[in-house]
Amino acid sequence: MMELLLRFADGVMTGEGRDWVGRFTIRGHYRVDTGACTWTKHYIGRHDVFYRGYNEGRGIWGIWELTDAGVPQTGGFHIWPIGSGYGEDDRLHAAQELPLAQESAVGVG
Repeated sequence: MMELLLRFADGVMTGEGRDWVGRFTIRGHYRVDTGACTWTKHYIGRHDVFYRGYNEGRGIWGIWELTDAGVPQTGGFHIWPIGSGYGEDDRLHAAQELPLAQESAVGVG
């Protein structure tokens, strides 16, 4: 799980938060017409994680990628607004839909 505050304005996505790895900042872009978004999560004093996904009305679903560890790591994610009624059941459902080869690398938050 993570705490995350995102701001969307004029096609630019910014934010900050924290999770079990540490504090981070967010910087990226989004498109209202397609729902597509891409961003970088920068862990302060550490590494970056790259995200790409789509807003389809129930939050943003997509794939993350970490390349700094020498061997690329990827997984799926779902981000939803506080108070939207989505939660644990959605996260488990999202993890089950990933291909079997990626299940061990799932990062949801």
